[in-house]
Amino acid sequence: VRGVCDGYAADGYAVVAPALFDRVKPGVELGYEGEDLTHGRELRGELGWDKPLVDVQAAVEVLRPVGKVAVIGYCFGGSVAWLTATRLDVNAAVGYYGGQVADFVEEDPRCPVLLHFGETDAFIPIEAVDRIAERRPDIPLYRYPAGHGFNCESRSDYHPESARLARSRTLDFIREHIG
Repeated sequence: VRGVCDGYAADGYAVVAPALFDRVKPGVELGYEGEDLTHGRELRGELGWDKPLVDVQAAVEVLRPVGKVAVIGYCFGGSVAWLTATRLDVNAAVGYYGGQVADFVEEDPRCPVLLHFGETDAFIPIEAVDRIAERRPDIPLYRYPAGHGFNCESRSDYHPESARLARSRTLDFIREHIG
């Protein structure tokens, strides 16, 4: 996450990454495979959905004086980005492989949203992605020939070509909606 934040900061954006898991396990640092992945899912279950939105709202309030605010999330954060778009006041939201977006697809976004999914994602059934696309045809939803975590260099499913294309699309979207 820090590396992704550094990349957007290098592009000229003010960036904040709330430590969402600190509410249930302060200071936790997790990898993206094996036991860390399992532990992350357990923490996510303890956390629920309302607590992360409180932390996202706090981050939005920090950034609001700088200008328009967009949220970008990956995996669990991709679902949090969707919920942020539907429940909070932001100018744009981008979700990468948000596994629970389909569970909340009936909630109407209050801002423009962009979604990215891998076609071979072992954690998100393609039927869930299809359901999102069918229910929200007005939202740009891109599919990539890659698995879950295709944007993360630290994951076994990292797919450089898909990551580059998704980042390019994300930057274009962010520039369009927040400058």
